[in-house]
Amino acid sequence: MLTVRNDRSIRALVAGFVLLALAIGGSIWFSVQQHKSVQAITQTLEVQSRLAGILSRLQDAETGQRGYLLTGRREFLGPYDLAIKNLPPEFAALEKLLANNPAQSDRLHRLREISAGRQAYLRLAIAKFEMGAPIDILELQRGKQTMDHARRLISDMRAHEQQLLRKREASSRVQRICIGLALALSGLTVMVLGMFAVRHARARLTEAVTAGSALARSNAQLREEAQSRSLVEAQLRQVQKMEAVGQLTGGIAHDFNNMLAVIVGSLDIARRRLGGTIDKRIVQNIENALEGAHRATQLTSHLLAFSRQQPLEPRAIDTNKLVGGMSELLRRTIGESLQIETVLAGGLWPSFVDPNQLENAILNLCVNARDAMPDGGKLTIETSNAHLDDAYAAAHQEVVAGQYVVIAVTDTGMGMSRELIERAFEPFFTTKEVGRGTGLGLSQVFGFIKQSKGHVKIYSEVSEGTTVKLYLPRHMGPHDVATGPSEISFADDLLAARDGEIVLVVEDEDRVRNVSVDGLRDLGYTVVQAADAAEALAVLANQPRVDLLFTDVVMPEMNGRKLVDHALIARPDLKVLYTTGYTRNAIVHNGMLDPGVALLSKPFTLTQLARKVRQVLDSDQAT
Repeated sequence: MLTVRNDRSIRALVAGFVLLALAIGGSIWFSVQQHKSVQAITQTLEVQSRLAGILSRLQDAETGQRGYLLTGRREFLGPYDLAIKNLPPEFAALEKLLANNPAQSDRLHRLREISAGRQAYLRLAIAKFEMGAPIDILELQRGKQTMDHARRLISDMRAHEQQLLRKREASSRVQRICIGLALALSGLTVMVLGMFAVRHARARLTEAVTAGSALARSNAQLREEAQSRSLVEAQLRQVQKMEAVGQLTGGIAHDFNNMLAVIVGSLDIARRRLGGTIDKRIVQNIENALEGAHRATQLTSHLLAFSRQQPLEPRAIDTNKLVGGMSELLRRTIGESLQIETVLAGGLWPSFVDPNQLENAILNLCVNARDAMPDGGKLTIETSNAHLDDAYAAAHQEVVAGQYVVIAVTDTGMGMSRELIERAFEPFFTTKEVGRGTGLGLSQVFGFIKQSKGHVKIYSEVSEGTTVKLYLPRHMGPHDVATGPSEISFADDLLAARDGEIVLVVEDEDRVRNVSVDGLRDLGYTVVQAADAAEALAVLANQPRVDLLFTDVVMPEMNGRKLVDHALIARPDLKVLYTTGYTRNAIVHNGMLDPGVALLSKPFTLTQLARKVRQVLDSDQAT
């Protein structure tokens, strides 16, 4: 019986060790497969990271080149040169990673051709610019199409890699489960062997424990690899570059507006000082220069409007009164060849919007309608109340369901195709001939309406006409008594200084500050000046009387808003007027000027300066 029992024990022990060996072998095999899966996942993540890097380099090259073309400043070529230098090694590394993927290799080849072509154009455009050739707007638009093509290629490649990533992660999860099952089976086998053959297989039991330790080390290694993979995934999620057109536009607008402030202010002062004493042809030259500067100002304003960075001064208005008050302006602008009709709805809700910008938007739409009817036609401006339901909001991006005031501008012109409607709001896109438009009119309307939390929609049929509808959120409250957005006017004798009024001018740009100081002195004000906030606070501490603080917003170390906060502690009754070419978040939040804030946007003429200063000095300001 003992022999039989021993035989059974030996057979059971052998069977147990065979099962244990299978479990260990399976665990090792799955461990190797898991390691390969982790390597594959890491490769996929690296491919996605390389693709993101290539797209970022291409965008950096475009941004640097355009910045240089727009400003002529060499420092904008820094990102461009770095991108051109780093693109070849990025492509080489990506080609090596995709060597075993024919489909992705083919896409990479096409992407490299696009990149090479675009780099060649960028170099050529820079060379032409440095030789004095004008900027080719059409080529800029084709460049956007090329970048869109590159983005689609990269998007396709990343989608392909994402699909591979999901498959590999699923395979990795299955392998982890199999490893867990193998480890559980190994542990169970060890326990059974220990219970069944404790007296007959001490040595083999020790070997089984040793094998269990090896499995534990393998499991720990797998956990470390899984943690490493999680870190790689986290880093990939954080690789996001905010190359927003709005940021570039805002920075350029700030510099441009400062330069334009010097040009417009100096020319305006020169015209006023020299106007009756010199040759009229010189005065006409100054007028021409001022007209060009004003057009540049409008261009910058349109760019800020599209990027939703213009400062708005909204108030509750009666839209019917605003539209009705524009009749004479529209007739002067549109001309006598068109029939203009306004259809104003009874019981129209008030809306909360910047009336000046709304007037500009309506005027832009009317000018576009006029250009669409070269042989004459009918222009209709209609107001109404409307409710946009949840279904409409779900079908249109950035639309909130609710009640809206609608302004519809309709023409009987040539109409627009579906393709043109889809591109109508793109900046610099225009169907007009060269010299007839910048392509920023509808972009400005779109940016302003979106910044006002509204919605804009185009309805059009070719050869039938076009209707553009502006949806403005209903204001739940009374509207202002004012009938329209016209500026407060002052008689000429009220624009000058009174009673020796003193203005403190704070501006970090010397030339801009000098223009403001000269203009205010021409108006009869006593002017003290400071180049930064610290110097301004020192002036306020020593100067017994200051009637108005006229300060720039964007300044180093301490911005204009913080300067005003410090100044009002010592002088609570101090009147404040801000000026800036680009408002960030110091006095503008959510695109709206803070309550009680008076702002004079750069560039400004002497008349605008005089009116705004007089308005602030005569007001009961609570900043």
